[in-house]
Amino acid sequence: MTEKNIIRDLGDGLILRRAAIKDVDELAAFNSNVHKDDDAEGPDEFIAAWVHDLMTKPHPTLKEDDFTFVVDTKNGKIVSSLNLIPQTWSYAGIEFGVGRPELVGTDPGYRRRGLIRAQFEVIHQWSAERGHKMQAITGIPYYYRQFEYEMGLTLGGGRIGYLPHIPKLKDDEVEKYKFRPATCEDIPLIMQAYEKAARRSLIACLRDAAIWQYELTGKSEKIRANYQVIETLEKEPVGFLALALASGLWKPVLRVWGYELIPGISWLDVTPSVIRYLEKIGQEYAKKKEKVEFQGYNFNLGAEHTVYDVLPERMPRVAEPYAWYVRVPDLPDFLSHIGPVLERRLADSPLVGHTGDLKLSFFRSGVKLSFEGGKLKGVEAWMPESAEDGDVLFPDLTFLRVMLGYTSFAELEKMFADCHARNDHGRALMPVLFPKQASNVWCVG
Repeated sequence: MTEKNIIRDLGDGLILRRAAIKDVDELAAFNSNVHKDDDAEGPDEFIAAWVHDLMTKPHPTLKEDDFTFVVDTKNGKIVSSLNLIPQTWSYAGIEFGVGRPELVGTDPGYRRRGLIRAQFEVIHQWSAERGHKMQAITGIPYYYRQFEYEMGLTLGGGRIGYLPHIPKLKDDEVEKYKFRPATCEDIPLIMQAYEKAARRSLIACLRDAAIWQYELTGKSEKIRANYQVIETLEKEPVGFLALALASGLWKPVLRVWGYELIPGISWLDVTPSVIRYLEKIGQEYAKKKEKVEFQGYNFNLGAEHTVYDVLPERMPRVAEPYAWYVRVPDLPDFLSHIGPVLERRLADSPLVGHTGDLKLSFFRSGVKLSFEGGKLKGVEAWMPESAEDGDVLFPDLTFLRVMLGYTSFAELEKMFADCHARNDHGRALMPVLFPKQASNVWCVG
């Protein structure tokens, strides 16, 4: 190892390092073992391929040295590791940088020694230096709260249908749409459909042409989604599908990671053909594998999606979502950044032209928003002088849930006895400034 790679000596023979390309095989082996299922017979091949892709293939946002790891110099083993995947998200159309920690793991024999905390301190600093206003991670229950994260954004969710729910063609009916593998020439179409979908989501991940090219051609087959373009019989493209074929049937249904149509196309017209195509692909896959039976399909498109509303009886089972952990290290800065959205919400509400301060208390800290004539004139950190000081009170980091549309203020009040509005002013402003709104973040991985 070189001095250039060393970040910190953690004591007891443990060295925190920044990764280099030569570390890829060891990091892949470590991660594929530490992240495998408890009942797995061997290393997780998906995880190993993911690490190799991130470190060795041209990634649109990440470099190999965006990995950190801890090595035990007494035996030369990697004992802990994680990485940071930069990306750009949007809040009601306003862009902001996000750092996504991933592949967070520690050898069981080295846990509870602060190794993850030391690495989070490093990647949080990297994220700040890159101008990211948020960090977001998918992870195990509770754990990331100790690093200033709050579960504040919907993760996953979907609708599931089974064989009896598949719409059948009539005897004299011909399939109206067909499917073909997507190529890089289809990226403008995919972007058009995706950007339409992103506008439905309060929080969305922005995906430029480089990211879509990486999705289509840059990933290994073991982890790459199967992208299909949906066409009319006249070969006019109308949308795309992203199928999770690399990981196979799951419980045992075919998962759909993405399904979007371009503007001007009817979901009711296209979706029956899509479902029948899923049946065809699922049956073909099942025939190639032993002990696998296709039983249905899962539109894993978030808690809310247009297709759920159009054909609810074709996908009656609800797959409940999990949640993203989110961290917003500078809340006044983030609120200032989304100020135009807050102003627009005020202008479209009964509180149009509002003037006054809104003090949000988090008990040990707080923030003050100042409005004048419906315009946000300032946001600053504010310290409550007592437990009852402020217009609206939020315990811990729960305000993030409301700010990000994950929970309404009324719902949060029912969850926490110490969350409430202390006056009419605060109660009236909360649902106007921060309404509950669905998000489905298709992040960069």
